[in-house]
Amino acid sequence: MVRALQMTRDGEGASARFVELDESELGEGEVLLDVAYSSLNFKDGLALRGDRGVARVSPLVPGIDVVGTVATSSDERWAPGDEVVLTGAGLGETRNGGYSIRARVPSDDLVRVPEKLGMRRVAAIGTAGFTAAQAVLALEHADIPDGDVVVTGATGGLGSIAVMLLAASGRRVVAATGHPDDRGYLERLGASELLGRAELQQAGKPLQGSRWAGAVDVAGGTTLATLLAQTRYGGAVASCGLVEGPELATTVMPFILRGVSLLGINSVEAPLVTRDRVWERLERDLDLALLDSLTTEIALDEVPGYAGRILAGDTRGRIAVRVGD
Repeated sequence: MVRALQMTRDGEGASARFVELDESELGEGEVLLDVAYSSLNFKDGLALRGDRGVARVSPLVPGIDVVGTVATSSDERWAPGDEVVLTGAGLGETRNGGYSIRARVPSDDLVRVPEKLGMRRVAAIGTAGFTAAQAVLALEHADIPDGDVVVTGATGGLGSIAVMLLAASGRRVVAATGHPDDRGYLERLGASELLGRAELQQAGKPLQGSRWAGAVDVAGGTTLATLLAQTRYGGAVASCGLVEGPELATTVMPFILRGVSLLGINSVEAPLVTRDRVWERLERDLDLALLDSLTTEIALDEVPGYAGRILAGDTRGRIAVRVGD
């Protein structure tokens, strides 16, 4: 039997509890993993409370990241003992995810754990860090001009790693945050300046003063519209979240008068070539001592309590979930 944290919806709402599952209940996939780590992301918090926009099926084992060793595999590319990571790919949304001591996963999206990082650090990076690196690569591919790059939600898991990667690449980073007391933390990550998030949450003109060469945005809503209106000629905004909301009230003016690009970042369905490229960048550029300092490790039993905190914005950095012994 497999111990797992499972969310179930019924007529009265949703609840999450620990259960014992048979391996046959884990789902389909070519590879069976002994799970060592998962992580805690904003989406995991939503899934645990039964949010239908994330948890598409019920019952469901949340956990959009899984890191572990191969137990059995029908795919000759993977052998027992191989250390692998899978982020997204429907985990914790349409199929059972990482909050289980064993997981059955599709083989096509698996990536070998980078030797320099190891399983714990890969879990600490997780979907949030993967998405951050994907956004940074997208900005670079868009060939944005010199100048400041702003990161919203900068104390969160995605924002923290985005700040780190941008600063490591030589960019001057402005961290937009609602936590001004975290100045020391953000400066340690590489931020050169802090910006109160409220400054970006005020609706304004469709075209405003040029401020940003680029942006990584987790907010959406009015914040995203403001970023587009303030982006310089030839700049780009990588959109990878909707913490503030999914609506986008904007005009074509930033796009046709300044040549601004809006880059959509979808890490869930990233192809294998993208996954390999992203993990190579993370292995190359992340300051591992800094990553360790912003990582909190919790046991699987602690996930329900921490889920409420992450939804309330009461966490910072990354949270690695220790699943195996």
